[in-house]
Amino acid sequence: MIQALSASFKALGDPIRLRLFALLGQHKELCVCHLVDALQLPQSTISRHLSVLRHANLVVTRREGKWMYYHLCGDLSAQIVVILQKQESPQIQQDLKALHNILTSYKF
Repeated sequence: MIQALSASFKALGDPIRLRLFALLGQHKELCVCHLVDALQLPQSTISRHLSVLRHANLVVTRREGKWMYYHLCGDLSAQIVVILQKQESPQIQQDLKALHNILTSYKF
């Protein structure tokens, strides 16, 4: 258990991964394209950071055609999301607002 916890905290030790994790914690599932648009970072950067979170067993993937969707998994992820929500980080709030605008513009 200690090793898994250590891997999780190590994976979350990067500001970009923490931002991605916070966004995923607010939605059931998100496409990589939504995360790219919200964080205004290259797709390769987002995918690399999501891969680290996946290998730490914090997120899982689902493929639909050419799109890859991510969502959080496990009790530890849920507990970490609660901690992040209490922090009220201006950066995370900005990311959430950008993501909200992106998601509402995709709806028909």
